[in-house]
Amino acid sequence: MSDTVLWEKDAQDAFVTLTLNRPDKMNAMNQELGDALEDAIGRAVKDPEIRAVIITGAGRAFTAGFDLGGEDFEMDAEAWREDIGANMRRMQMIREAPIPIIAAVNGYALAGGLELMMCCDMTIAAEDAMLGEPEVRHVSAPPTLMLPWTVPMIHARHLMYTGDLIDGREAERIHLVNKAVPRDQLKAEAEKLARKCARMPGAAIKFAKAALNHQQQTAGLDSSWTYNRETTAILHASEEGRYWMRLLKEHSLKDFLAIREKPFRDLD
Repeated sequence: MSDTVLWEKDAQDAFVTLTLNRPDKMNAMNQELGDALEDAIGRAVKDPEIRAVIITGAGRAFTAGFDLGGEDFEMDAEAWREDIGANMRRMQMIREAPIPIIAAVNGYALAGGLELMMCCDMTIAAEDAMLGEPEVRHVSAPPTLMLPWTVPMIHARHLMYTGDLIDGREAERIHLVNKAVPRDQLKAEAEKLARKCARMPGAAIKFAKAALNHQQQTAGLDSSWTYNRETTAILHASEEGRYWMRLLKEHSLKDFLAIREKPFRDLD
């Protein structure tokens, strides 16, 4: 297994902790990290001695989202449709794994990182964690549109219209996470939840999860993801979208983010 995802099997109970391990990049998700996480989830699902998974991040982030460095993102709508579709398939695999997956959010969970968190079954967050969809500020959008399936629409609109970040306490208040705890208690709280799930009869959770997922599917989750892929591909390929992707290509990530955040410095 790649060292971009660390695997730690609990010595007492039937769960494993997967740690995203690119701390120097705030665990930004590139192809290598995405493949390693997918492989690790697949390994856990196939192991009869694992009944729950925790996903967390090394360093000061859960994950800051998809890696924006080193690639040319100035693409046409068809290329974006394929790129977004690949991310959708990976998120869907995580969401539909037949064992409970718990996100332990230790720091930043942004953009695609927030989507990853919301595709998990439950989330424990540090009180000082920072969560949001800041990519809307550079004419981008989430690949899976999980916010309206997770929080009341009024909060989904706020996060997706403003790009504002909220801390773990506010995330708990709006039901974006199950529980917010002091950072030094995060590991213990996530493990307590994983132990409880691991000690449940496996079939009970497997079929409860299947039924709950089906409820969302019949309510339109799959079609909403598909529609979101189309609107996001069009957005990225628009004149304004291409402008921001060109800026990303022409500037360092640090300078790009400074340009993006400049209009909001007196408002955040």
